[in-house]
Amino acid sequence: MRDRDPYFSATGHLYVREYMREQLAQWGTVETHSFQHHGQEHQNLVLNLSASKPEAATRPPILIGAHYDAVPNCPGADDNGTGAVALLELARFFAAFPARSPLRFVAFDLEEYGLLGSAAYAQMIRQQGQSLRLMLSLEMLGYCTQTPNSQTYPPGLQYFYPNRGNFIALVGNWKTIPDLMRLSRTLRRSGPVPCEWLPAGDRGLQIRSTRLSDHAPFWDQGYRAVMVTDTAFLRNPHYHKASDRIDTLDLDFLTGACRGLMKGLQAL
Repeated sequence: MRDRDPYFSATGHLYVREYMREQLAQWGTVETHSFQHHGQEHQNLVLNLSASKPEAATRPPILIGAHYDAVPNCPGADDNGTGAVALLELARFFAAFPARSPLRFVAFDLEEYGLLGSAAYAQMIRQQGQSLRLMLSLEMLGYCTQTPNSQTYPPGLQYFYPNRGNFIALVGNWKTIPDLMRLSRTLRRSGPVPCEWLPAGDRGLQIRSTRLSDHAPFWDQGYRAVMVTDTAFLRNPHYHKASDRIDTLDLDFLTGACRGLMKGLQAL
C-alpha cells in the first residue's frame, strides 16, 4: 500500500485512483462522477453490472461502495485498502456470475475529508429520482484478533456483543433489518468468519460512530444502506496511523469476509 491523501500525497492518490479505474474496466464501462472540493475536481468511479436474467434489468440496483483515499502519512492497508480490494474482487466475481439484481460498484473519493464523495453521489442520484435496492459500504475488512477484551463498543453495546475482535459487523438503518438478518445468516453459514449485526436507528444519530463511513450520506438521503466493517478504531490499534500496514492484517479473515459477501449478495 502507499500514501494516497489527495492533497499531501497527490501522486499516490492519482496512482490508486487510476489503478481502480483500470481494474474495474476489465468488467465493463467505467463511468466517472466528478465533484468539486476546494476548487479541485475529484472523481468517484462507477461500474454497472447486469442481473443474471434480462427481465431483472429494470430492478433497482444494489450499490456496493468503498473509498480509495486515505489519511495523510498512513498507508491505509485496512483503511481502506481492504475495502477497495474487496470491491474489486466482488466486481470480478459478479462479472462472471451475475446476481439476481443489477449491481453498481462505486469507488468513492474523499471519504476521509467528511464522506464528500459519497455525499455528492447520493445527493445526485436522489435528485435524479434513482432508486436503490440497497447500498453496502465496505469499510475496513481485514483486522481480526482472538485476544479477549480486544473489542470495544459505544457505551451500552458491550453487553450484547462479543468481547473478541474476530467478527464482521453489519450496521444498518431501520429499513435494512430484513437484509441485516439475511446477510448475517448467510455470512455465518458460508465460512469461518463470525458476523454480528446492529440496527442503528433511522440515520444512526443516537450512536454517532455508526455514521463514520460512506453509507451515512445514503441514510441521510432516505436509502437503505449497510456498513460492512471490522469495526475500525473499536478494534484496530493501527487506525489512522503509519502502522496500518499489510503485515497487521489477517488475510484469511479478509478472504472469508469476501466469500461471505459473495454468497450474501447472491441471496438478495
